[in-house]
Amino acid sequence: MILFPKHHQTTQTMKFIHTAKQFLGINRSPVSHSEKIISALGGFVALFVILTITQTFLDLPDSWAIIASMGATAVLLFAVPHGPLSQPWSVLGGHFFSALIGVSCALWISDPLIAASSAVGLSIAAMYYLNCMHPPGGATALSAVIGGESIHALGYGFVFTPVMLDAIAILGVALTFNALFYWRRYPAFLQQRQQQVPLPQAEHEIFSHEDFLQALKQVDSFVDVNEHDLRRIFDLANLNATKATLQTGDIRLGGFYSNGQLGKDWSVRQIIDESTSEDPTKDFVIFKQVAGQENKRSDCMTRSEFAGWAKYQVTEENGHWQRIPSE
Repeated sequence: MILFPKHHQTTQTMKFIHTAKQFLGINRSPVSHSEKIISALGGFVALFVILTITQTFLDLPDSWAIIASMGATAVLLFAVPHGPLSQPWSVLGGHFFSALIGVSCALWISDPLIAASSAVGLSIAAMYYLNCMHPPGGATALSAVIGGESIHALGYGFVFTPVMLDAIAILGVALTFNALFYWRRYPAFLQQRQQQVPLPQAEHEIFSHEDFLQALKQVDSFVDVNEHDLRRIFDLANLNATKATLQTGDIRLGGFYSNGQLGKDWSVRQIIDESTSEDPTKDFVIFKQVAGQENKRSDCMTRSEFAGWAKYQVTEENGHWQRIPSE
């Protein structure tokens, strides 16, 4: 019988857990506790309003089916208010066209199984082509088919009452509730316009609108992030990646180093000479600025001062500066 060391068994267990998490799609949530609580509170308020409207103005015994799809909409509007799936056109268009298709399938397809399946499938296609992808729309289409006799009796009136009435109501709650928190302005357009001083963007790493669209084409799947947020995530990731400074031993003759700043403050310097000494105050390096502002400037400073300025080493490839991963 072969006995494995305890630490080996622990390592294998951790690898298995890590693989299982990746397979299941379990990721860490970097969202703060306060943001999670606000999202939950927003969902509560939205559903309370929807239920009140349904009970007060509508006498539909089978209306709970459509309320379920609005519950899914609430998750998007209050947990992911800036995502493309949550924007007003996605909510209104997604529910409207899905309800329209669902009612049509219920009226014209006699087999309930085929009708229900067709309603969801056609709704997905319609939302894709009309640029109003909204997952709860699939539930709306389904409820039009399997919602019960009271919903069937409404015919195409179901599209407007209760579907569009509820959709407009929940949008009103989202606009009002999210406006109470400056970082949650809804829709995303208001949040983007409010950021009058956006993060500066690295001139050597920026991507254009056309680059963004081309990347989406290559992914060839719906991505629930808008271009503005992707740029902001990109810039924040760059800022976080460049917080650490190099050590004096990392500064070598001939090496190229960047200060890791963004936009106009970004620059690259090359060490062109040095005067090594055991005394840090006499350990000098001479550098030439080769990219960024003041391209032709040369200067001298101690190696420790230069290490405090530099954030990482870079190399030039095909006219672009690339970061060299730390060893």
